[in-house]
Amino acid sequence: MSIAELLPVALLGAVLGLDVVSFPQAMISRPIVASTLAGALAGSAASGVLAGAILELFALEMLAVGASRYPEWGTASVVGGALFARMELAGWAGALPVSIATALLTAWLGGWSMYLLRRVNGVLARKRLKELDAGSRSAVLFLQLTGLTADLVRGGLLTLLAMIAFAPAAQYAGREWAFGAARSEAVLLALAVATAGAAGWRLFHAAAGARWLFLGGAAAGTALIALR
Repeated sequence: MSIAELLPVALLGAVLGLDVVSFPQAMISRPIVASTLAGALAGSAASGVLAGAILELFALEMLAVGASRYPEWGTASVVGGALFARMELAGWAGALPVSIATALLTAWLGGWSMYLLRRVNGVLARKRLKELDAGSRSAVLFLQLTGLTADLVRGGLLTLLAMIAFAPAAQYAGREWAFGAARSEAVLLALAVATAGAAGWRLFHAAAGARWLFLGGAAAGTALIALR
């Protein structure tokens, strides 16, 4: 991808990376949204929707609590959606599994980048403890604006560097993929569904009747898809 093509994707990653935990937290960083927007930028919104739906299944495993370390799906979904849209347009058999794998790696790196940013924010806050204790408005504004700006830059840089570093290898792997597209996508979907199912079960298995509600919901959803 050229610089002119990369910059809009990086800007999208910056905005969606900011949405994850900083501002506005409007859920636009969810994989189904982020990947669709990235796919549209890369030439195929429909491809972005598909990649986003699969990434959403993996993202269900994450439970964001306080300052815990977890994958960052905003920028990762931008990378995955943009890569899949471009590779699917080229007709490569490995487009979907390779794009999802790249997004998962980016999500892991994104989690580390958020952890490091929190450390930096903590250092800045400790340097202004006396001002904060005194109720300094300027100190609060400085820390808020600095944190927001740093998170925006973090998302943009992560997206840009991931596209530059991973796109060539991903495109090569997608082009040289030895397995058929249908088989590869079936295995990938099975892994995603298993991950989402395990995550859901972990969250609600202790509730009364949860097992039957879960199985009933899965059966109803499968029936609706089959009847369409």
